[in-house]
Amino acid sequence: MDKDSFYEVVFGRRDVRGQFNGGAMDPKVLGRILTAAHSAPSVGMSQPWDFVLVEAGETRRAFHAHVEHERAVFAASLDDESRARFRGIKIEGILDASLGIVVTYDPERGSPHVLGRHAIADAGLYSVCLAIENLWLAATAEEIGVGWVSFYREEFLADLVGLPVGVRPIAWLCIGPVTHFEQVPDLERLDWQARRPLLPYVHVDRFGSQSGAERIAAVPRDGGD
Repeated sequence: MDKDSFYEVVFGRRDVRGQFNGGAMDPKVLGRILTAAHSAPSVGMSQPWDFVLVEAGETRRAFHAHVEHERAVFAASLDDESRARFRGIKIEGILDASLGIVVTYDPERGSPHVLGRHAIADAGLYSVCLAIENLWLAATAEEIGVGWVSFYREEFLADLVGLPVGVRPIAWLCIGPVTHFEQVPDLERLDWQARRPLLPYVHVDRFGSQSGAERIAAVPRDGGD
């Protein structure tokens, strides 16, 4: 395995919002990406995820309107300076991407005896996040953009795509070909949040103890959104 290529994918992954070009997704590429997601590790091998592919313009427009409302709700909670900075940040590419993928979590998958979940109820939810990361890295390797939209209410999205009772929508992912990947993540480039270095967050044996943490080698380059 080419380690350098792997790290290029990891550090080149971006949360894409404004770079979708509207091109069609190659079904074979989409199949490879979803297969990578479906191959993620999961607690008790429960694979508690589903992938709802959203192509319909009516559904996407309804979700976009909902997200715009939630954007306004968030903006109203900010102070004047932060609101001004937030105004220039694009938070989604719902209508620009080739399609949306709603990734869901079914806590009943594999029940009643999900091996390894008895002590940590959220282990199934963590499993879905691993599937999303697999999807994202596979898409990046295929030079396909992915953007995770989180400005929504779960009840609205569940109803919009007809999820069964008890199944949670964990992410709406915008996905499709892009014009380019930004070298610097949007939130850093637009001065919303500065990147934190690694070493202050490495602890040895107990939280708060950093004796010896300096021996950790620096990663080849910063990661990011």
